[in-house]
Amino acid sequence: RCSPCQIEKSIPSNCSNLDETCSSGCVVSSAAISPAGHATNVGMARQSEEMMADSRASADSTEASVTFYESLPVFEDFGTLAVADPYSPLPEDWFLGIADIEDSSGLIDAGKYKLVNTIGAAVISAQMNAFPDTRFPFVFGGDGAAFAMPGLWLERAERSLDALRKWALREFDVVLRTAIVPLADIRATGRNVFVARHAPSRSVDYAMFAGGGVSWAEREMKRGRFHVRDTGMQDDPDLTGLSCRWTPIEAVNGDILSVVAAPRAGSDPKAIERLMSDLVSITEGLRRSGHPMRAEGPGFRWPPEGLDYEARTRDASIPLWRRRLTLLFETFIAHIFFKTGLRLGGFDPDHYIKTTSANADFRKFEDALLMTIDCDEPTRKKLEMRLQKAQDEGLVNYGISKQSGALMTCIVPSVTRDDHIHFIDGASGGYATAASRIKQVRSKSTQDT
Repeated sequence: RCSPCQIEKSIPSNCSNLDETCSSGCVVSSAAISPAGHATNVGMARQSEEMMADSRASADSTEASVTFYESLPVFEDFGTLAVADPYSPLPEDWFLGIADIEDSSGLIDAGKYKLVNTIGAAVISAQMNAFPDTRFPFVFGGDGAAFAMPGLWLERAERSLDALRKWALREFDVVLRTAIVPLADIRATGRNVFVARHAPSRSVDYAMFAGGGVSWAEREMKRGRFHVRDTGMQDDPDLTGLSCRWTPIEAVNGDILSVVAAPRAGSDPKAIERLMSDLVSITEGLRRSGHPMRAEGPGFRWPPEGLDYEARTRDASIPLWRRRLTLLFETFIAHIFFKTGLRLGGFDPDHYIKTTSANADFRKFEDALLMTIDCDEPTRKKLEMRLQKAQDEGLVNYGISKQSGALMTCIVPSVTRDDHIHFIDGASGGYATAASRIKQVRSKSTQDT
């Protein structure tokens, strides 16, 4: 019989009339038979279908990887993120981008922490402008930043980091360490990178990281294992929207505390979850959970303190004095609008200021708990007692930096939209100083053993 499976292999001798019914009752098409008398085109058609199916599966896989972060659920309750359940592992083909200022403590001692924050935020701004209208996870760490992206975007992300490194050195004589770290390298160590989304408001959300992979990648970058190659980029990074115009935020409750609580290797995960939940719970008793900014928004003085830094983020082909002059004019006009409350087109200054407060990023998880909070004395004592107990038990190392105010660095795609983001850090060293105290504890622990 001329069954379909037989037709794929060979044509029986009695099937001599093509496009007709053979003596066995099967219809045989001339398109299915080669000149040599073999039905090869049927097999080729099936192979083509399989290749198309593989291509579709590959395209679906790529699409799923690219849209992974955007598809994650968003959590409004920060305390929810103290446990592992909300976090998802990054797709296999993703990578981490890491940047960190070398000798940030020296800049802090020189009173240049606003510059440190500006460069740290620039890492994120450059990537956002390199990938416009795209959501990807990132985290601001004070003297640096980290982000994660699918492998499809690696080359563009690397060029952006290289351009940023050269810009920081030229404009500020600051050495910015940069690295691209494949997720596969992280997982080979037994660590991982998990991510979740936290929305402090309806307009923005920030990434939370867990799994130990980000902190490991940063350590290995500092040791020289990973770095961004010189891509030959001569263009400056696109830092459109990066600004640092607001006045420092003064403490109302007592002091601005920048807190870093980092789990020790091998710590019991459940014990860490209980600790993180306790720390968040302690701060919930503060006004606005310790948010350093008033609900009605930050203050604004003219001329702004960060004007020179912002001028250096703009087109370098324009003389610096002209960039400064332009910014003086722009910020003076903005000052009038904020003072008077006058509206223009789609810009409502009162709404913008309140949205700034609602959107601010003042606490996060980045393989550790980081908070910059306006804290009263009783709450500070509770935090320190709980942290010291956990450190004595071998669960965490912690550092606290106490200062009288906080700084805010901003990325504003448009003043007429609500998706502007604002990073808050302590004004006198913040997260960088708190993290350095953890290093001191680790160093002392090593010496003692």
